[in-house]
Amino acid sequence: MSGVRRLLSLGLLVAGSRLLRIKSETIACRSGPTWWGPQRLNSGGRWDSEVMASTAVKYLSQEEAQAVDQELFNEYQFSVDQLMELAGLSCATAIAKAYPPTSMSRSPPTVLVICGPGNNGGDGLVCARHLKLFGYEPTIYYPKRPNKPLFTALVTQCQKMDIPFLGEMPSEPTMIDELYELVVDAIFGFSFKGDVREPFHSILSVLKGLTVPIASIDIPSGAGTQKVGQGWGRLGPYPPDSCPHQV
Repeated sequence: MSGVRRLLSLGLLVAGSRLLRIKSETIACRSGPTWWGPQRLNSGGRWDSEVMASTAVKYLSQEEAQAVDQELFNEYQFSVDQLMELAGLSCATAIAKAYPPTSMSRSPPTVLVICGPGNNGGDGLVCARHLKLFGYEPTIYYPKRPNKPLFTALVTQCQKMDIPFLGEMPSEPTMIDELYELVVDAIFGFSFKGDVREPFHSILSVLKGLTVPIASIDIPSGAGTQKVGQGWGRLGPYPPDSCPHQV
């Protein structure tokens, strides 16, 4: 039974919540990509006391996180859409705790959700939908959309909730800083491998210059690769390949 509880909790936090880059990564992932740093987590001092009080950190390598996914899929018969819904809901909940709407300067608070072409991007679509229900005003940038029914349905659900989709990414960090109070990085997850290609290389270049907080689903985009120093080009090396999660 303890094994089942552990897997179900990991299903929520790893394959599910793909937990946000909140306070724990400030401690354990200090050498992240050059666009990410501790200031992302302290902007405005908006921190829930429970988040700040959590100090127990456990580490999952890329292989371990992938093994958890496979066990949830194969042994426990979770479907992709189940885990994606858990992921998006858990991330939206974590954002609401770390950056509650009442602590933001705008009402409703504006959030830019940047979605990648894979499951991490799907997590971001679900996250945006729940953020809308939690009182935020999300906008989605989704430049590479898979032609699969699951992702098409997620896009439709967001559109039915009147969540706008950007036609193109603002090219200057200052534009995003002015328009949005928070950015959700749902581009790449822990299974990412290889080089960062366009348009995502340019997107990460913009993220590098932001001053508003960035909340990453799973881990900062690109952190999942085991090929240290490749793919980021002028953005610098990949972050560590072990990411902390609370279990």
